[in-house]
Amino acid sequence: MSEAAASVEELLKSVIGKPTGRSTVVVERGPVAFFASTVGEKSPVYRDPQAAAAAGLAGIPAPPTFPIAMESWGKFAELQPEGGTVLSPLATVIGPLMSGGGLILHGEQEFVYHRPVMVGDVLEGDGKVVDAYQKESKGKTMTFLVTETEWTDKETGEPVVTTRFNVIHRA
Repeated sequence: MSEAAASVEELLKSVIGKPTGRSTVVVERGPVAFFASTVGEKSPVYRDPQAAAAAGLAGIPAPPTFPIAMESWGKFAELQPEGGTVLSPLATVIGPLMSGGGLILHGEQEFVYHRPVMVGDVLEGDGKVVDAYQKESKGKTMTFLVTETEWTDKETGEPVVTTRFNVIHRA
């Protein structure tokens, strides 16, 4: 193994378990309805409280892939926890890799639900890097960084949804 490959491997091992940040988000009706429209969801349960009630729901649910956008639409500065912002370990890895060129790709996204995300929820997220590794594919080196965020109900502390996100650098 070359010295450069060994140092990349050490860097990848060093970021596993590192926090990616903590945040608090408010799930609001407008962004949920807009997101539903954007992903082509036509069901009125994502927009209309009467339609949601008629479907047996306690309120308006968020579409299944909505957690990918929660921090963009519901993260208000005054609600954020002390020390929630950290230097992303993703930047620690991707920065040096990108200095040599390459592409950044969205590998995959996974959502594990413990209960539906509902309009009105205030959720707390706690993220970390859960895996980092490299693979060779068609003569290219691909670096994989996998993050996981546990979202819990701020009021009860109960888990709501766990998201996993895979970022790939291909050189």
